Amino acid sequence: MDFLNSILPFLLCSVLLTACVSKSPQGMGDENTEKAASQLRIMSYNIHHANPPGEKGVIDLEAIAGVIRSEEPDLVALQEVDVHIPRSGNVHQAEALAAMLGMHFYFAKAIDFGGGEYGVAILSRYPLSDTRKVELPKEDSPKAEGRVLAVATVQLPGGQRIRFGSTHLDIQSSANRQQQVQTIIAVAAADQLPFILAGDLNDYPDSPAIATLDETFQRTCLAACEATFPQDKPDRIIDYIAFTRSSGLAVRSHRVVPESYASDHRPVVAVLGLSSAPGAFSR
Repeated sequence: MDFLNSILPFLLCSVLLTACVSKSPQGMGDENTEKAASQLRIMSYNIHHANPPGEKGVIDLEAIAGVIRSEEPDLVALQEVDVHIPRSGNVHQAEALAAMLGMHFYFAKAIDFGGGEYGVAILSRYPLSDTRKVELPKEDSPKAEGRVLAVATVQLPGGQRIRFGSTHLDIQSSANRQQQVQTIIAVAAADQLPFILAGDLNDYPDSPAIATLDETFQRTCLAACEATFPQDKPDRIIDYIAFTRSSGLAVRSHRVVPESYASDHRPVVAVLGLSSAPGAFSR
């Protein structure tokens, strides 16, 4: 009994210490920051302001969150995002999705719309910094909507850094898309960090705008690629993920998610391998 009494305080302490070691919340933002990332899982998703195309007037942001959650991406480029617009419940959709998924976010307004703001956004498992909005040209058609590129620096585990951009190019004019791609290329060319671009580019793989993009960026799918739009019977490729050719990144996989409820686009997911060369992502 004396022996038991003597070790009881140590046993109790051990139990209490075990109970006090809490697990991280099960959000998508949890990661072991001491381990350098060897790959990145990227998603591009035009969310159609969370309005399922088969449900007029319905807003189902949880369905969008569910699609993203199921794919477990590190970085997400979102297009057609509503912020404080009555049609979608006056919600800041980028902020709400980030909260649902345990991710960081950045929203860039393209236009004022319906009493609020409408544009593109970035969701990230990792911290974001140096966020900025780049206005894209649209001189060819004065009726064309304003378009933007949202850019952020992503701080990866182990001190690595990359630049990530989300965009949605003009739907009306091929000349505008050409100008917009050239602007994006200029932004990437002025940057020493690897640059990943994702978004709804509103053009086909054999178009002049995509040919121009290919001069600087490598798309994650170049042959036998799956269509991304419309969601029910997709027959065209207009959503892309790409990265600068000098980045040291490599494509490990590419797929289109067969999701047909939440939006009028199907999301694109690619896994990119990171270079192990010293300093490749830290300039």
